[in-house]
Amino acid sequence: MQRTIIYITITLVTALLFQGCNDGASLQRYFVDNQESANFTTIDLPISIVKIDESKLTNEQKEAYSSVKRLNFLGYKLDESNLDRFNAELSKVKTILKGKKYNDLMEFNDKSTKVLVKYLGNDDSAEEFIVFASSKELGFGIVRVLGDKMSPEKMVTLADAMRNSDIDKSQFGGIIDFFQK
Repeated sequence: MQRTIIYITITLVTALLFQGCNDGASLQRYFVDNQESANFTTIDLPISIVKIDESKLTNEQKEAYSSVKRLNFLGYKLDESNLDRFNAELSKVKTILKGKKYNDLMEFNDKSTKVLVKYLGNDDSAEEFIVFASSKELGFGIVRVLGDKMSPEKMVTLADAMRNSDIDKSQFGGIIDFFQK
């Protein structure tokens, strides 16, 4: 009897340890699982190909820009034949992004597209920024912004500067082409 209790206790402790190590689905795992799936497109961009006129940036914005190293894009293109799958995939992404480890940074609407920006890390230093945009006409896209010593506060000022500047959109050709009908 005592041996059975010991086995049950060990089994329960082991199960709890494994459950504690698994903090749910991650965006990185979602990227890996879908990078070659139908209707998905992935693009990896080094930040060096994104040219921005740094002379018009503040020191804080320049620091934020130089902290970014790479952009990973995963997009799901919507068409008439895949509405059910689109809704299922959209639900998966939204569930992942509701996780405790993803901190809210900003949210806005641009025409018929909803944009959500989150980050992993703390208020002083982020490991990763996530830009999630979804449209009921085009599909959705996720950009993982990866770098070193990225500050959420400085990234907000950089995002504002980029929205208000003339950036050569051809640099993002693969991403923009993905959403063209």
